[in-house]
Amino acid sequence: MLKEFTYRDIDYRGRIERVTYKGRHPEGGSCEKYANVYLPYGYDPCDAEKKYNVLYLMHGGGGNPDAWLDTCHIKNMLDCCFYDGAAEPFIAVFPSYYPGMAGTVDLSRMEGERKMVRDFAEEFVKELVPAVESRYRTWAANVAEDGLRASRAHRAFGGFSMGSVTTWFEFLINLPYIATFLPLSGDCWAAELMGGNSKPKETAEILAAAAEKALKKGFDFRIFAATGSEDPASGNMAGQIAEMKRLPPFVFSEDPGSGNFHYEIAQGAVHSYECVFNYVYSYLPYLFS
Repeated sequence: MLKEFTYRDIDYRGRIERVTYKGRHPEGGSCEKYANVYLPYGYDPCDAEKKYNVLYLMHGGGGNPDAWLDTCHIKNMLDCCFYDGAAEPFIAVFPSYYPGMAGTVDLSRMEGERKMVRDFAEEFVKELVPAVESRYRTWAANVAEDGLRASRAHRAFGGFSMGSVTTWFEFLINLPYIATFLPLSGDCWAAELMGGNSKPKETAEILAAAAEKALKKGFDFRIFAATGSEDPASGNMAGQIAEMKRLPPFVFSEDPGSGNFHYEIAQGAVHSYECVFNYVYSYLPYLFS
């Protein structure tokens, strides 16, 4: 099912703007942060009738809000898909979980990375989403808790590598505010570092417990996960995904248009934005349908 996008020049180009906001520093206090915001061609801030869904996409370890835009054709892909009618135009937001401009991948400090992506969940709801969705024409009638909950079906969160780890924590913590998740080439670290590989059963059970709690409150969800056959992350994800398929809250389907849990492996794909943005391309028609 996974497809590969082919770049082509197009006159109907969206634009990139920058939103600044007060982020939360892991050592306490706040820090100045920014997110890049893609606005599709034709976005008119004066058109009060038109509302847009929002996809938040997190970078991988060591990245920053520019990473997706600098390393692959994701903007051109969105421009082309929206022009072709492959998906309804939406807003895409590229933030960072780091407190500064960018991070540095240090394998000896991965517990620190884990804490930052977990803590970002609070910043996301209390700082980033209000900064973005109060400025642009989204489905949030207001950016208080009731407004964000009421508009959750129009909000998706995804990410690559450590951004995928971030996505799993968003699923665990922010299901009342997000309905759709795209964890791409990264497992869930809720049980421990790389727990999708080392503790797949425990990891899946933690995710299932969050899903069951959300469903009881009327919060449905969809997960569109993917990785590459040559991606080291595929080994970390395999056990977790297999265990998730056994648990009732997750209704796995080969068809991304049905069920609430879908997983694909792209043959020959490696751990890179150039490969991963194709997973977003493949799932694009299903995110807000």
